[in-house]
Amino acid sequence: MPTPTSANSPLDQLLGTIAALREHCPWMGALTHESLVEYLIEEAYEVVDSIEAGAVDDELRGELGDVLLQVVLHARLAEERGSFDFAAVARGINAKMIRRNQHVFKADGSLQESFPASVEEIIIKWDAAKRAEKPERSDPFEGIAPHLPALAAAQKSLDRAARAGLDVNAGLNVEAGLNVDAQGALAAVGLAAVPASEEALGELLLAVVAGAREQGLDAERALRAAVRSFQNTQARPS
Repeated sequence: MPTPTSANSPLDQLLGTIAALREHCPWMGALTHESLVEYLIEEAYEVVDSIEAGAVDDELRGELGDVLLQVVLHARLAEERGSFDFAAVARGINAKMIRRNQHVFKADGSLQESFPASVEEIIIKWDAAKRAEKPERSDPFEGIAPHLPALAAAQKSLDRAARAGLDVNAGLNVEAGLNVDAQGALAAVGLAAVPASEEALGELLLAVVAGAREQGLDAERALRAAVRSFQNTQARPS
């Protein structure tokens, strides 16, 4: 099991700094969970931008620090109202990682004697651990954040459906009431196959958005609606 941080650790210093700022800085003291949401999203995307741009380690380290700051601030707000603190957040996620990764850890946090050889086996064990935590969950899409960007929500929904053993193709419809398989959906929009590279795929998606814009359509809203329809079809098959 991980050992607790020392009293003079960089993390403890950060926690102390934020506590002092909350007490003595009017701007910092006025922050709320709600007012911090935009910063949390912005900082997370800046990490993504840094990684995808191949940033040097110094820049990535700084961006990760900005995300950590958001976590510390939210935990501090909760601590001030007597709910939980940063240590409780850390304990909770540590326990969750041990509980969810039974292919690596025993229940007491010690290592297993052997480990799985394939990613497929790991996914099976991970999903089984999640089901054991919340056996009442029957909807494979429960827990997908409703505020995810539509494209990310689409990818995650398709992945969840496939991992749940559902017929993914049955949920695809390119016209109201018309169910088709993935290849049929491509043919319906004039494509023989998905582009073979992410670069070509990106250009195709951009062209689709451009075409939607010319027609006065909102591509993000349209895809969100299609994802909701897909989830409803899979969760409540006819």
